[in-house]
Amino acid sequence: MSFLQRVATLATMALGTALIGVSSPGLASQLDQTLNVPLSAQVPENSALAAVPAEAMPAPMAQPAVVQTEDEEEFDSLSEAVAAQSAPDALNDELTCLAGAIYFESKGEPLPGQLAVAEVIINRAKSGRFAKSVCAVVTQAGQFSFVRGGRIPAIASNANYRTAIAVAQVALRDQWDSPAPKALYFHARRVSPGWRMTKVASIGNHVFYR
Repeated sequence: MSFLQRVATLATMALGTALIGVSSPGLASQLDQTLNVPLSAQVPENSALAAVPAEAMPAPMAQPAVVQTEDEEEFDSLSEAVAAQSAPDALNDELTCLAGAIYFESKGEPLPGQLAVAEVIINRAKSGRFAKSVCAVVTQAGQFSFVRGGRIPAIASNANYRTAIAVAQVALRDQWDSPAPKALYFHARRVSPGWRMTKVASIGNHVFYR
């Protein structure tokens, strides 16, 4: 090989070495760089979500507080429920009629007996077999002997009447279960009408049927 050929060969080899030194990194190097890239850089950021300020995000809806109403109050006994009733400033028609019936039909009876009388009237109003309101049931012709000319007699304020009002409130608010469930009729023990009905309870001086 001539001197010029050797110089050309050496020059070619030197150029090749220089090109190898500046070539792209191998596959292993590329994988190593990819694995070490931070997660935030690998996963594109949702620009729309990032643009919403924290205070603009909707706050969780607050759940309404459970408020116990007077009607939902629980009692350990009927006497406790009756004692807890507050005297109303004025009696509406429904309360007046129901308290009047309790007073005239069962004053002096034990509290369960008074409540059972009240529940008979309420049950009748709901049954569809009698008048549709408490007052209409009480004043219905031929049903209660204390009614005069379709009216309830006036009642002087006394302890028995105040108790009747409280029992009526308990019954209307459904704060104590009736001791004569689903009863629609009652009569005094001293009489025997011979009714062919289902007897549900005997309380004080009354017998209750449905």
